[in-house]
Amino acid sequence: MTVVIRRLLIWGSMGLILAAGLAFAFWPRPVPVDFVTAERGPLVVAVGDEGETRVRDVFVLSAPVTGFMRRIDLDVGDQLVADVTEIARIEPIDPSFLDVRSAAQAEAAVEAGEAALALASAEVEMAAAELDFADSELQRARRLIRSDTISERALDDAERVFRTKKAALATAQAGLRMREWELERARAELVSPAVGRQNREDCECVILAAPVSGRLLRIHQESEAVVTSGQPLVDIGDPVDLEIVVDLLSEDAVKVEAGQRVIIEDWGGRELNGRVKRVEPTGFMKVSALGIEEQRVNVIIDFADPPEDWQRLGHGYRVEVRVVLWEHDAVLKLPLTALFRQGAVWTTFVETDGRAALRPVVLGQRTDLEAQVLEGLEEGERVVLYPSDRVVEGVRLEARALGGT
Repeated sequence: MTVVIRRLLIWGSMGLILAAGLAFAFWPRPVPVDFVTAERGPLVVAVGDEGETRVRDVFVLSAPVTGFMRRIDLDVGDQLVADVTEIARIEPIDPSFLDVRSAAQAEAAVEAGEAALALASAEVEMAAAELDFADSELQRARRLIRSDTISERALDDAERVFRTKKAALATAQAGLRMREWELERARAELVSPAVGRQNREDCECVILAAPVSGRLLRIHQESEAVVTSGQPLVDIGDPVDLEIVVDLLSEDAVKVEAGQRVIIEDWGGRELNGRVKRVEPTGFMKVSALGIEEQRVNVIIDFADPPEDWQRLGHGYRVEVRVVLWEHDAVLKLPLTALFRQGAVWTTFVETDGRAALRPVVLGQRTDLEAQVLEGLEEGERVVLYPSDRVVEGVRLEARALGGT
């Protein structure tokens, strides 16, 4: 073999190897993808958010009077019996000191009260005397009418005068009692703090008893202190009588109706069932954790399971709730990650003979993860999950190897 032929064979072989390598490098290869099979299964469309349990009827016991409250010797969770369990005692607070002007005005009020009392007493005596005279006249008229000495009209006049004088005496006596109380009030204005402390032991405290039977849910003021009238002291309720309140976005709340099924989860136990009791007609503004102002609406939910299943829950516990808007046990469905839009049409890539085929589909109900397929797909067909820009019509496909990229 000559040198020329040898060189031709060597360079020809290298060229064939190079051509084969280039052909192998640029030969279309199947695109590795993840597949998902279209199959039937349950689909639940729901709206939800974080909710909170609460006692259905919470009674707030407030101070009926302003005074010095003694320490509450109860603990949160204690059982209370209506009209039996004593919750708090309130003592009248010491009167404040009077300045010179206030003291002079109080003393003058006492003197005026004493004078008014004397006047009222005199009016009572005068009314009593008038009544005695009218009674004597009435008795005389009754005797004379028997002998026809006076007319019936004269007897009627005597009876009228008697009743009038009797009413006048009652009015004068009422005025006397009113003046006595006014005098007591005027004298009370002169009571000093020292006198109040001396009389404290003899004073009857205002005793607050439980208005209803239940458990003590919260103590607003436990230590002894001066409390004002109307100040909340404790919360009372029945922890067994629980409900759930969840504030939904207003655009979600308009889809919710009373009676819809509710799924209660992420509370520390197994999944529970509930029912929508009421959607409140008034919304409110709430700022989210991201600082976004949102319009929210409270939805009230009742437990549908027996109390034994959720007895570990209490007042103010956190739960996750989902209000079921639509559900079905067996629908043809796909993950949303296998679907994309082309204009106004939803489409997906279906594997046909190992190649990608673009397929328009008609969707029904949707959740955040899955969608119901009404038309365009048959049960058992494989579609591409997470289609990339390499997946086009007609490209060959292969299942991605486990752990591949």
